[in-house]
Amino acid sequence: MDWKQYDAALFDLDGVITPTAEVHMRAWSQLFTEFLTSRGLPDPYTDADYFAHVDGKPRYDGVRDFLESRGISLPEGTPEDDIDVPSVHGLGNRKNEAFNAVLATTGVVAYPGSVALLDHLAALGMPLAVVSSSANAPAVLEAAGLLDRFGSIVDGRVAVARGLAGKPSPETFVLAAEELGAPVTGSVVIEDAVSGVRAGANGGFGLVIGVDRGAGAADLTAAGADLVVTDLAELVDGAPA
Repeated sequence: MDWKQYDAALFDLDGVITPTAEVHMRAWSQLFTEFLTSRGLPDPYTDADYFAHVDGKPRYDGVRDFLESRGISLPEGTPEDDIDVPSVHGLGNRKNEAFNAVLATTGVVAYPGSVALLDHLAALGMPLAVVSSSANAPAVLEAAGLLDRFGSIVDGRVAVARGLAGKPSPETFVLAAEELGAPVTGSVVIEDAVSGVRAGANGGFGLVIGVDRGAGAADLTAAGADLVVTDLAELVDGAPA
């Protein structure tokens, strides 16, 4: 991996830099299991549902996609809906509350291999960005002690404020590259979610790297990853093959 060929690196957060994807998975599972049980629906929520309908997408999009997969229709509601309101936004807000509760009690430690890559790229002087569908990206980065590593953070709140479509649209990645002053064709996208890899492929970025934390190398490759690794330490120049 010759990083000197590229101008910037754009990282997803959950599952790429920090293991918070696992926290998201637990929060989604709790949400949808309780929801399906309350409605007496026999088909349980599984990890396969997470990867197929939720992983990497903006929170409310994940709610919509999962409900649609089960043929369930709920009112859209508004972002101000209480967590007990039976609406798309109400369910999304309930999930976010569960995630924040876990983050506040357990904290977060970044993957060592991811920190090794961040250190390596910092030594090269490469501009870095985080592009996350989560609205909690700054809080997660601060908890991990990495907030000051990135010249641009484009998260769910920024996307809403700018009117940008979420992944698999490339719009949030394009904004991050622009904020770093880097061309799309010279920027590397690093993602663990199929929807995020598709965003990189759809945007014509210089390189799309998939990180297999459970989505599966075959699915990441089919979505458009040029390269798939299991740990970001593999991307440090001189790392063992």
